[in-house]
Amino acid sequence: MYLKFLVFLTATAVGSTSAANLVCYFTSWTVYRPGNGNYTVQNLPADLCTHVNYGFVGLQEWDGSLVILDDDEADRRQELEHLKQKRDENPSLKLIVSMGGWNEGSEKYSHVAADPNLRQNLIQSVLDFLDKYEFDGFDLDWEYPAQRGGQPEDVDNFIVLLQELKAALTPKNYLLTVAVSGGIASANTSYDIVRLSETVDMIDVMAFDYHGAFDNYVGHYAPLNASHLDVTDLQKELNVFRGITYWIESGAPPSKLNLGMGTYGRGFTLADPSNTSLYAPTVGDGNRQAPYTRTDGNVGYNEVCELYLATYQYYWDDEQQVPHIVNGDQWIGYDDMRSIELKARLAKSLGLAGAMIWSLDTDDFHGICGNGPYPLINTVKRVLNE
Repeated sequence: MYLKFLVFLTATAVGSTSAANLVCYFTSWTVYRPGNGNYTVQNLPADLCTHVNYGFVGLQEWDGSLVILDDDEADRRQELEHLKQKRDENPSLKLIVSMGGWNEGSEKYSHVAADPNLRQNLIQSVLDFLDKYEFDGFDLDWEYPAQRGGQPEDVDNFIVLLQELKAALTPKNYLLTVAVSGGIASANTSYDIVRLSETVDMIDVMAFDYHGAFDNYVGHYAPLNASHLDVTDLQKELNVFRGITYWIESGAPPSKLNLGMGTYGRGFTLADPSNTSLYAPTVGDGNRQAPYTRTDGNVGYNEVCELYLATYQYYWDDEQQVPHIVNGDQWIGYDDMRSIELKARLAKSLGLAGAMIWSLDTDDFHGICGNGPYPLINTVKRVLNE
């Protein structure tokens, strides 16, 4: 698979006369992180990204309205104002509000999308938010239609909702974007890819979280290519190359696709510390909560490079083209500058609109590790605009 990608890259690389999209998610809860992990809008250079997605706002199921997700709403409103100041510094920066995310679930989106009155309430609520905070567009990250308690009719209702949103947003020149699954099985279940692509302005393909502590075995969260250890059809699909090319094969125009990349990793606790290979048995989440992200099984690149590399053994997988580190029974797969450059080159070779980054706060935004601030995001930016 790696050789196939290299041949493809050489044969089809395309140039660009304008800056590629670099869509970066700002996650609102990072203002509460401790120490070097604390991240606010003030940490964001105004010219780093072309689009900043503010994530997340939520959905009120009972009336379909948009709601700011936080106990301290004043903090959120302050950060929204700070984002507008960043656009004042860089008028070409686009500010997008993103609704949804994993924790929001799927059921209430299914309910609202099925009801014409609730859809209209949602659309008016989105317009009110964009007008009030002077944002440039709306991003819908429903995870996922027809899954997680949703209904089969979600696939069609999702398109109807997007079409109605587009009709309302276009007269005001607001953008409409979506974040979608980079897993083939999930995409097959949730999306009418052709109709979705015809409706929205940009599609951010989340080509990550192919493996994690939700499995009971080791796997990299975002391998570029398949491994020889991937033997079933499903296993061979769980990688970035197959995820993004499936969207193209299914009718999504590359000019609307942004390849989603992570500035984080996922960890595992090995059942047997002497067995560190892919598919080695595991016994739950790894890392036992890293100090900044503070989430079982999840670790930021900033935590890896600042806190773990000195004591963990580093490995590079030549087939999957990604790194991982091991210390005792702890195994962490993540992206570094080398692997994320290869992903950016894939996006460029496919003629994609650009890249999406999840997320700003887990890059080495302080530049503590010696490669300057935001080494991963700046690597992607450099490659896309070469």
